[in-house]
Amino acid sequence: MEMFDFLSESKPGLCGTSHLKRREFLQVGALSALGLSLPQYLSAKERGAVKAGHDERACILLFNLGGPSQLDLWDMKPDAPSEVRGPFRPISTKSPEIQISEVLPLHAKIADQFSLVRSCHHDGAAVHDAGWQIMQTGRRFTGGVQTPHMGAVASHLLGRKGDLPPFVVLPELMGRGGGNLPNGQAGGFLGKAHDPFALMADPSQPNFKVPDLLPPDLMGAVRLERRQRMREVVESAVAQFEASEDARLMDENFHAAFQLMTSEQARSAFDLSKESEAVRDRYGRNRFGQCCLLARRLVESGVRFITINTFLTVFGETTWDIHGSKPFTSIDGMKNVVCPMYDQAYSALIEDLQQRGMLQNTMVAALSEFGRTPKVNPAGGRDHWPQCFSVSFAGGGVKGGRVIGKSDPIGGFPAERPVLPGDLVATVFHSLGLDHESFLPGPAGRPFPLVDLGRAPIRELFT
Repeated sequence: MEMFDFLSESKPGLCGTSHLKRREFLQVGALSALGLSLPQYLSAKERGAVKAGHDERACILLFNLGGPSQLDLWDMKPDAPSEVRGPFRPISTKSPEIQISEVLPLHAKIADQFSLVRSCHHDGAAVHDAGWQIMQTGRRFTGGVQTPHMGAVASHLLGRKGDLPPFVVLPELMGRGGGNLPNGQAGGFLGKAHDPFALMADPSQPNFKVPDLLPPDLMGAVRLERRQRMREVVESAVAQFEASEDARLMDENFHAAFQLMTSEQARSAFDLSKESEAVRDRYGRNRFGQCCLLARRLVESGVRFITINTFLTVFGETTWDIHGSKPFTSIDGMKNVVCPMYDQAYSALIEDLQQRGMLQNTMVAALSEFGRTPKVNPAGGRDHWPQCFSVSFAGGGVKGGRVIGKSDPIGGFPAERPVLPGDLVATVFHSLGLDHESFLPGPAGRPFPLVDLGRAPIRELFT
């Protein structure tokens, strides 16, 4: 498997539109009277998009592919009619503010470490991949413009530490969602240099090894020579190509790929055999559990942003997509398969980060593409519902044990403090120390806001 389009190194603090505050950009129009262009202004007034004191911050994004049911998990309505409240009971937790479902008992024990946002909604289509893109980038893709994933923005603004890429997806990129739309797990207009490194392997399998991270003597001389020849191709290219941006990017990507491929630091970070059997058991000997453990190891080694896809597709897997009948998941499937796996791994991750002194600097954001319908359908399940759903945040400066926002009596629409995807993305950026009012170098060289105007971090989570 060839892996050359890894992330190139990007250093914060460079002069450019990626570091221009929105209010400053609005002032630029007045500069023309002084004969000063936008590039000249940027050169004269350098602004950092990265706030001081956040050098050690990282984010683990748990993307709950399929859309968990807010009514059966995070936002229960025990007094609602049976067709709304569903079959599960709410239980008390370690936080006096939070009640959650009986199917998440380990969450209940650590509820003082995470906070819930119960008033999320979006206006995207009620199909999985539409929700994937809007929830991971903060925007719907329009006009042929693909907005970068949050991790790609972190890659661009924060760069890498050591030999490891700044943005990793575990265990692999999302598969098919049914809408044939881009899923949002890419660099978008920032370019392929900021696409994630995708593991493309199941870390729960025996003898798990990361592709292309074997020691050089085990890779074989032929494979190494093939990669080395790629450098020679770049070096022998015509002068015009050598001077181009494409040549520079190819050379940088080659160096990043070769550095990762032969790095002892990288091999060690991905080596789960260094963990005790007890720790591996605590996370769960399944794909999601071992991905959560691997994410903790990667953060320890300097990876800035890790996305874990709880599932890879809604087809042929038991997932959060509880329509109630095959080929989708039933309520019992969620209760007996999905929830125990998720409950164990999530609680293990939060406890492990906290015990190691890493939680304060590591945000764990649990997002999804939408929620589920307020009423149980004839098959005994619930269908797609972007009009109201719940997400959670822990670590990275977040105060645990809180509930932000409120849904209506049937969990169908926000009743208090409505939250949009752009607010959730801004919240992640805020934790990472990124200024949500700054700009990226967008399509055609135009400044592109990190988040849409009017969207802002959920500051109640941090105060």
